[in-house]
Amino acid sequence: MTSASTVFITGASTGIGEACALRLDRIGYTVFAGVRKPEDAARLTAAASPRLRTIRIDVTSAAEIAAAVAELETALEGQGLGALINNAGIAGGGPIEFVPVDVVRRLFEVNVFGMLAVTQACLPLLRAARGRVINMGSIAGKAVTPYVVPYCMSKHAVEALTDGLRLELAGSGIEVSVIEPGAVRTPIWEKGKTSLADAARSLPAVALERYGDKLRFFGKVLAFNNDRGVSPERVADAVVAALRTTPSRTRYLVGRDAKIRALISRLLPDRIGDSLLLKAMARLERDLA
Repeated sequence: MTSASTVFITGASTGIGEACALRLDRIGYTVFAGVRKPEDAARLTAAASPRLRTIRIDVTSAAEIAAAVAELETALEGQGLGALINNAGIAGGGPIEFVPVDVVRRLFEVNVFGMLAVTQACLPLLRAARGRVINMGSIAGKAVTPYVVPYCMSKHAVEALTDGLRLELAGSGIEVSVIEPGAVRTPIWEKGKTSLADAARSLPAVALERYGDKLRFFGKVLAFNNDRGVSPERVADAVVAALRTTPSRTRYLVGRDAKIRALISRLLPDRIGDSLLLKAMARLERDLA
């Protein structure tokens, strides 16, 4: 085991994290896969080579982060950590006029503060190996979609965190990148659909009057996105590229929809981009009706 071949990935239980963990294990990396549940650890271990090790971690728990990093230090035997892949994340939404602040706070606790806390804890190990930080962002961090605004807010913060780390760590030998997928076929969409349904049930009558039809439609959109999204393995391709390319790119867009939305947000005035998005959503609403 060399430091350059060691990777710690959070949120490896399902979806993108699982795909990345198994891909990196398959191509020879020593993977430390962060999971929350024993059953996820058992399933991941059964699917991987003996090199892969699971580590229990809830990124919102300071105690679990400290324990996970201590376990990493012991396993690495002073060699340092080749890469940290901050993948743990959750989805959530609702009309921003009525979404409870606690819902937004929970998203930030996992998607932003958890990412920051894990990165801070791992930086000494990364410095020792001149390693890499790869943050799992989203095109939602560049282009907002209605009714999942809290999720988009958190992913905008991931963009800022990534840019800040890249600037402040310049000259340290640590490279920092962000992966920006569009729609991906993962359980996060089903979880997001459930979260949206829960939000709708808790809304006051006036909110349902204003947004009820749109929320029902958007539940269908989430299911549609799950069907049309790229596979998690496509995201794993981008992660491998971020690990192996020197220097790494600062951003990796994944999926046709991500590339189109990034282009629109970069080239068009906001109101024209808004109009295009709203018209596209109206067409999709008619198609899914």
